[in-house]
Amino acid sequence: MDLKVSEEEVDRLYQKLNNAAEKTGYHLNPDSELTRELVRGLLVNKQRYGYMACPCRLASGDRTEDRDIICPCDYRDADLEEYGTCYCALYVSREVVEGKKEARSIPERRPPKEEREHHTTPSPAIPPRDLPLPVWRCRVCGYLCARDEPPGECPICGAKKERFERFM
Repeated sequence: MDLKVSEEEVDRLYQKLNNAAEKTGYHLNPDSELTRELVRGLLVNKQRYGYMACPCRLASGDRTEDRDIICPCDYRDADLEEYGTCYCALYVSREVVEGKKEARSIPERRPPKEEREHHTTPSPAIPPRDLPLPVWRCRVCGYLCARDEPPGECPICGAKKERFERFM
């Protein structure tokens, strides 16, 4: 299969991702050459699999199995919070954009396939106190997320981490 992506397609997706990122408190890597190659990889994966799997990870071709690595991946926020960049470095923290921190390679956060196969998503019938992760609520806009810590910035309104409260 011959997969080709035009510069116009890369430009369109780059702009779309950049606009969405900036509106929601995220930032694309300021290294435009690297970022354009990552965007190209997303487009190739969309042609190959039908979805934009992370260009730096090996996708299986099974959307259900790969749902955690469909961009933006499930690991982006934790990676940004801890390292200032996501695994592939498409998204970076404000500190990286401002030159206060350098984007560098980071360890893979995605569990091995065997562990992912045994992980189940809790049923909506499970009372909130039994959820495997705490739920955080943005006090500004009401955005909810389930994770160990609240995000550095709310992806909806851009409120800082301090504006989150533990929900329920």
